[in-house]
Amino acid sequence: MIYPKNIKRYHYKNTFELEQGGKLPELQVGYHTFGKLNAAKDNVVWVFHALTANSDPSIWWKGVIGKDTAIDPQEHFIVCANVLGSFYGTTNPRSQNPETGKPYGLDFPVFTVRDVARVHHLLRQHLEIEHIQLAIGGSFGGHQALEFTLVAPNVVESLVLLATTARETAWSIAIHEAQRMAIETDVTWKTNAKNAGNTGLKTARALGLISYRTIETYIHTQSDALSKLDDFRAASYVQYQGKKLADRFHAHCYWYLSKCMDTHNTGRNRGGTESALGQINIPVSVIGISSDMLIPVSEQKYLADKIPNASYYEIQSKYGHDGFLIEFEQINAILLKHFERSFCLI
Repeated sequence: MIYPKNIKRYHYKNTFELEQGGKLPELQVGYHTFGKLNAAKDNVVWVFHALTANSDPSIWWKGVIGKDTAIDPQEHFIVCANVLGSFYGTTNPRSQNPETGKPYGLDFPVFTVRDVARVHHLLRQHLEIEHIQLAIGGSFGGHQALEFTLVAPNVVESLVLLATTARETAWSIAIHEAQRMAIETDVTWKTNAKNAGNTGLKTARALGLISYRTIETYIHTQSDALSKLDDFRAASYVQYQGKKLADRFHAHCYWYLSKCMDTHNTGRNRGGTESALGQINIPVSVIGISSDMLIPVSEQKYLADKIPNASYYEIQSKYGHDGFLIEFEQINAILLKHFERSFCLI
């Protein structure tokens, strides 16, 4: 397991009970901070990462987080925690089970996005942070940001959601199930080895990539000469990307996180999504991506319509869902508007 540089750790020594009935005897939470908390403790930005990213957004979101960006560590105290079940510092299926001395493997309990948000709040309390100026996340990070806001009302003061939705769609759940089916066809999947399910993970990643970009992007970047009969660029691309993920992640973690994403539903036990979203009475900016096939703009427009103080923005991008990781200039411009608007409304 390779952790990001300068990772910090919080050890929660009590039993953590999960929404679906499972328990973890203790928790380790890996996280990063940037900048300094000011005297008033009102400059906190909490960043939530997506599926296979880590707690260091200065690496994977450096156009949004960093010097001379809208979220600048010279101005903000930035916190990002690795999510429950992930591979980069927080308790996950490859962590050692203190009760057995061996990795949890497939004995790891299933967990929900709501559980992930509750772990973030444990870290927030450990850091003695009472109020968060901005919570921000894209894709699965946006799911977490929504739950984080709803789980503990009056903590988050403003919210930015990118390429996310009020609940996981049937389309996304079907994609996740196909990915899990790919992992489960790997004969090593049920072992507790370091590379268990590695070949299946490569296939699962290749399936996911189809929904992350657009048809036009694949045609533009991966097309071959007319004389080509084999070894096509598009085939090589998904093979490469599958291997790239398998070299840095683990199939057990990917399987559990995909199950977690399926549970995303802000309306569960809150009277439905419309009722839940209506409880968010803070400035919110919702950002859709024009070409997103995975979580289309109709989902973001629904969020903006049902959250009382929400504004909708649409990024023009040829990169599909991945646009939230690429279109830094457009995102920064929206963030500057968000900060200005939030200052006026708070």
